[in-house]
Parts: sequence; C-alpha cells; structure tokens
Amino acid sequence: MANKIILDCDPGHDDAIALILAHGNPEIELVAVTTVHGNQTIEKVTRNAMAVARIAGITGIPFAAGAHRPLVRAPEVADSIHGESGLDGPVLPAPSFDVDPRHAVDLIIDTIMASPAQTITLVPTGALTNIALAVRKEPRIAALVKEVVLMGGGYHGGNWSAAAEFNIVIDPEAAHIVFNENWKLTMVGLDVTHQALATPNVVAAIAAVDTAPARFVLELLDFFGRTYRDAQGFEHPPVHDPCAVALVIDPSVMTVVRVPLDVELTGSLTLGMTVADFRSTPPDECTTHAATDLDHAKFWALIVDALVRIGDPAQ
Repeated sequence: MANKIILDCDPGHDDAIALILAHGNPEIELVAVTTVHGNQTIEKVTRNAMAVARIAGITGIPFAAGAHRPLVRAPEVADSIHGESGLDGPVLPAPSFDVDPRHAVDLIIDTIMASPAQTITLVPTGALTNIALAVRKEPRIAALVKEVVLMGGGYHGGNWSAAAEFNIVIDPEAAHIVFNENWKLTMVGLDVTHQALATPNVVAAIAAVDTAPARFVLELLDFFGRTYRDAQGFEHPPVHDPCAVALVIDPSVMTVVRVPLDVELTGSLTLGMTVADFRSTPPDECTTHAATDLDHAKFWALIVDALVRIGDPAQ
C-alpha cells in the first residue's frame, strides 16, 4: 500500500523536484500539498507549486497556502539561491486549477483528522511554521500522524550560518516545537543532502528521459547549479528536498539512526542549530532520528524513474 503524504513545501528548485518525485513514484500517495514562506514569499512559492503541478500533471488533490511569515521573527528569503521568483530559470505555466480556500494549517489538520490513525506522513521541506501551528491548534494530530520526515537541519554544520540550516533558522521557534513534539521525527539534514549532488551522469540520465517534465528539471538544475556554485562553492548542486521524499519511498536509500535532537534558540552564534546528542545510547523515550548517509545511485534512480512514469502530461 502506498505511503500517504502531505508535502509541505516552499518551491524552490529542489522542492519542485521533491513534488515531481512524490507524484511520480507508486510508493507515494500524495494527498495534499501545502505551502509555507521560505525560499520566497508565500504568494510566490504557492504560485510555483501550482506551476509545477501543471508541468507534472498533478490534479485531483488540494493545494493550500499557509503561513506567510515565521512565528516570531521577520521573514527571510533565499533569493541568492532561488532567484526573485523562487523558481528562476524555467518559464512557468499558469496554474490549471485553483488553490484550496482553506489555510494550509487547516488543510493539514482536516486531512489527518479524517484519515485512519498512523496513515499520514508529514513531509515538510521548508520552514516548519505550518507544522508547528497545526500541532498547536489541534494537538491530537501528534498521536495520529505516522511520522514526520523533514528536510532541514544537520548535525555537522549549517548553510545559512556556520551552525544552522536555512529551513530551521528562518523559524527556529517553529522548529523547536516540531522537534520536541511526541511523534516519530526524522531529520534529513545537510549531512545527507550534501551527498545528493546532481553530477554530470545524473544530468545525462535525466536528459535521456526527454519529456517536458524532464527538460523542466534540467532547467531547474542549470539555474540551481549556477547559484550554488556562486553562493556556496559547490561544483555540482546538492538537491536537498527530494531526499526526504526518497526516504519515505524506500528507507534503504539512506542510513538513519535514532538520536536525541533539539533546536538552539538562544545562542548568538548558534541560533537555529540542530543539536544531535550522539554521546550514548538514546533513552527509550527518544522519538527523533537523523539520516546520516545516502545511496547516491539509488536516490537519483528514483527521480529518473518518476520522470519516466510521469511521461509527457497534456498541458
């Protein structure tokens, strides 16, 4: 039976690929897509999500816009990586359906409360504002979700500061709520996603698919690769967000360990740092996990296979 997920995202080049992977893999049933501030403003990332839906032929599920800013702090965007639109590079089509009128937080709550317990996995790939608000508004969802598999954080270091990863540091209070809730949580952080490099052989495999969605992904990787090279010195761009989806599809795609995790809220140099305590065996009550290693070939094979399965949807 397919894994039912709600993808909470802020497209974003790698979020767009995560959305395509979720739609194109038979092990995933994408039941809702929600958007959150992050790579760009909520208006822009929502528009981007709807454009990706049209390109990939995603229909019949609700898309809803969520939090437009962090819980406490001023909004911050990643235009140095994702550009002014949040999805610079490709020409984006107009959406082919309307955004759900509900706030994303209400869509998340409604979907979980209407589903059998332990059947919905939350996959946040942006700031954790929507997830934190949902579990505060309706605490019962903590016991009902199957698990939370998030892209964010990292136990070796950061990318937006020396200590903190972007998705966590732009709303660390929300991340603190989510990491400390009593549910199974897996952090797919920079330790793994920096292994998910779009190397030349990966680009060639995607080019060989030769469909409109595959060409769209190539355009994403071209722009993303140039900005990552300029901003962070990567020879090949790391594609972060699809890693979280890939783990839900096939747990063997990466190594995961159970470890206590928390989020730093007060450090002047370490705000937003995700702290993993590897000193000893985790206590029985520990429900947090961290991904540590990625099977690069298996990961990219999932993305190529999803593109093959999607084919060329009618535009």
